[in-house]
Amino acid sequence: ARYVAEQDALDDVAGYTICNDVSARDFQMERGGQWVKGKSGTGFGPLGPWLVTQDEVKDPQALDLWLDVNGEKRQRGSTKTMIFGVRHVVHYVSQFMTLDAGDVITTGTPPGVALGMKPPVWLKIGDDTRLGISGFGEQRQIVVKE
Repeated sequence: ARYVAEQDALDDVAGYTICNDVSARDFQMERGGQWVKGKSGTGFGPLGPWLVTQDEVKDPQALDLWLDVNGEKRQRGSTKTMIFGVRHVVHYVSQFMTLDAGDVITTGTPPGVALGMKPPVWLKIGDDTRLGISGFGEQRQIVVKE
């Protein structure tokens, strides 16, 4: 394991990309709410469309995030509101696991997830999701039957 000092953590970041933080809430909550089992299905967590290199990102804590479902605004946010910034996340993770070239650390999602809605508005078959980060392009997925 290699400890990464917080002040040096961005030196270990090759770049940034978009990840659709897909969750199967029914499976996640079954027999206790373990987050990872609801986020690990085949095809979950798609990355891309490309890697934006470290030198192209002026400030990783100043990126706008968005997600629309069927053309309706669902999630809007910014990395400036992250509870823990990128430097701290890399530093923290390095304390209990070895980080190798090519490893991906995902950092969560902006406000507006269905779980937090009253009542929740879950994705359904046929829903068209589009998401992006300012300057990084966008992703699009259509919800299909499992």
